[in-house]
Amino acid sequence: MPVERNRHSAPTMGEVARRAGVSKATVSRVLGQSQSIAPETRRRVLDVVRQLKYYKNVHARRLATGRSDLFALVISEITNPFFPEIIRGFQAEAWERGFDVLLCNTEYSSQRTESVIRKLIESDVRGVAIATSSLRKEETGDLIKAGIGVVFLNLGQPGTLVSNIAVDYERGITQAIEHVVRLGHRRVAVISGPQDNQTAMTIADALIAGLKKNGLSSYPVTPSDYRVDAGAAAVRAILSTPKMPTAIFCGSDIIAMGAMSVLEEVGFRVPEDVSVIGIDDISFAFLARPPLTTIRVPREQLGRTAFRALDRMLKLKRHKGDNYYLATELVVRRSTAPAPTGVRK
Repeated sequence: MPVERNRHSAPTMGEVARRAGVSKATVSRVLGQSQSIAPETRRRVLDVVRQLKYYKNVHARRLATGRSDLFALVISEITNPFFPEIIRGFQAEAWERGFDVLLCNTEYSSQRTESVIRKLIESDVRGVAIATSSLRKEETGDLIKAGIGVVFLNLGQPGTLVSNIAVDYERGITQAIEHVVRLGHRRVAVISGPQDNQTAMTIADALIAGLKKNGLSSYPVTPSDYRVDAGAAAVRAILSTPKMPTAIFCGSDIIAMGAMSVLEEVGFRVPEDVSVIGIDDISFAFLARPPLTTIRVPREQLGRTAFRALDRMLKLKRHKGDNYYLATELVVRRSTAPAPTGVRK
């Protein structure tokens, strides 16, 4: 039976809650796609929402409470497969609590970065997670001045309205180097990420230091962008060196896939002639041929941790931030094998 109401008045969340026999908080969680709602309750709420043709009025809520329901996540580029799991984790935590997410990407552009910061302030977001090294800490001062909580990824110490998530790349890198040493490799190359990317340089430094500690030279060290074609170009540069390495560490899985494609193209077999190791464990890593040995970064957990860090910080009276820690680990697949006979230690 159709629900009758005044055609000139928009339905409210309170009206939806009354008709569905639940609280407004429950309606908010259902609309936010929270997984903690019983199926029967969800069905009942959504039935009423459809009957009333109810839509959330975020502007009215902001006027009534003085606060928005919006959190933001800033990434480098939407096409990079490193980010979808971070987005999924962050968004899931936000929706479970009835909040919305504004997704922004910088495209590694300083002009776009300035526009992103302005958009975040104008949108009155409660907090923002910055999951890219392309946005430096000193560029976010206006966000903090506007009372917006910020959580960084590997970008420094916490403070008022500032938290930091430290990803322990060194743990996974140590496991990967020990794996290569056990396989008998002595000539090892490194294809790092971009030289202007702080996380990329942190990973490269950890690789070089770890190889040196184990008596291995990291020659050559070749910078690369996070693109398949850049990884391919970096391997072509390595092919021109006097001695071909028997193992190549790559600063990301995308770089590794570009490297493997060129190695195959010129007649090197992976892993019989050259072992290849990536970093990230993106969803395509196990679909590579051969499946890629890589250092896993728990990216969905990273996204969830980022939202929880913001939510906790903003609930504290003085909005004091904190440090959070995530471990990495080596995932061994079929792109690594014993060093070719004759070049083992």
